Amino acid sequence: MNKDIPNLSRRRFLASSAAALGFPSIIPATALGKGGRPAPSERITVGAIGWGTIAGDWTPSFLNNDKCQVVAVADPMKEYGHYGYDGKETGGREAGRKIIDAHYSQAAKKPVKTCTAYADFREMMDKEDLDAVQVSTPDHWHAYMAIYAARKGKHIYGQKPLALTIAEGRRMSDEVAKAGVTWQTGSQQRSDQYFRLACEMTQNGRIGKLKRVRVGLPGGHTNWNGMADQVNPAPLPPDFDYEMWLGPAEYIDYRPALLPLNWRHNFNFSGGMITDFGAHHIDIAQWGMGTQLTGPVELRNVSGTMDTKALYNTASEFSFECVYENGLVMHVASPKHKLMPEVEAVLATPNSKKSFDHVGVMFEGDDGKWIYVNRGKITASSPEILREKTRPEEIHLYESKDHTDNFLSCIYDGKPTATPIEVSHRSITIAHLANIALRSGSTGLKWDPKTETIADNAAASRLLSKEWRKPWAL
Repeated sequence: MNKDIPNLSRRRFLASSAAALGFPSIIPATALGKGGRPAPSERITVGAIGWGTIAGDWTPSFLNNDKCQVVAVADPMKEYGHYGYDGKETGGREAGRKIIDAHYSQAAKKPVKTCTAYADFREMMDKEDLDAVQVSTPDHWHAYMAIYAARKGKHIYGQKPLALTIAEGRRMSDEVAKAGVTWQTGSQQRSDQYFRLACEMTQNGRIGKLKRVRVGLPGGHTNWNGMADQVNPAPLPPDFDYEMWLGPAEYIDYRPALLPLNWRHNFNFSGGMITDFGAHHIDIAQWGMGTQLTGPVELRNVSGTMDTKALYNTASEFSFECVYENGLVMHVASPKHKLMPEVEAVLATPNSKKSFDHVGVMFEGDDGKWIYVNRGKITASSPEILREKTRPEEIHLYESKDHTDNFLSCIYDGKPTATPIEVSHRSITIAHLANIALRSGSTGLKWDPKTETIADNAAASRLLSKEWRKPWAL
């Protein structure tokens, strides 16, 4: 060990550095018999499961929050490049550990080692005194890890999309409810003022009666890791437990084209852009429609472009309509379908350097009135629609200004988060149904949101769930 680095136990460091920096004490809630809910005077201990692109982006929001301390990270990859949305970042447990230790060393103004790295998340949860975990893994791991953590009484920040299948999502929601732990889905648009405003104005009738919703999602197969052409089996990166990375997923030989992040384009691990961004924008549509605890009764006019024999076998282009029990229709499509010409006409300017991409959510009401929202942008058919403030007697939607802080605060007080698991399950179910229709060759599906069953389509019904690879079972 470097003689300049104090040989402190993590608990001693947490206690001493917390006091020095004015942080709350880090006495574990479980030791005080409080059923896993710390008092506001206690710091929440967090373990990061998975350290890749999304963990690199979102763990800083935990590191910079005085209510918690990240004390451990688990990932089957030790350290490897090609992470990030530009393929230039480094991922793996050692990369995470270095970032976490560097952050707390800077805060303590002296070198400290406070984070432990593990190859197996189960070992981390067994050895570390954790209050909460952040699950930032590929989608095929979400259900297993969430259920495992819930049964151990850990509060969970689970990145989206919620699960790989509808059956997994249902099981996750039930297990979290049974365990009584706090859950926050990483659908951070719920903590964005533009999205909340669009949904609140829609629910309060600023555009009249809601007639139709249009949801534009990105398409294609983005080559984030820069290795999309390396589709043949290849030697494993050093210090990488690929068997552990696969976990409950069906076995497929390692190939660089899948790792990191490009796994999103393979149905063994994810659902393509329909689930990846559908988890965001379909969720906002559900919020604005007031249907966040139910779903459509029918999918119709389902079409898409996909190569089932390719490594990237998810849909690159797609379009489908969701019909709700009250007759409301939500149309979801990739940019190719140019779903929002009205918005394009409003946003188009002579000096615009970027054309409108038809991605976002548009709520359409009476007499040509509409509201459109996307990240960093909100507009309407008339400026007056967004100017009138919500009156006291009107609907006021859940307000969160910081998604991570909302999660941590709810751990303390036991209140629901901005994105509870049942809400996320209902939203991502719609994206899964679209993929089920495409994969089963169906142009439409009849769906019962109460029983969560598909009527009169055996091929589609078989895709509601997926068997986990042995020996993985819970």
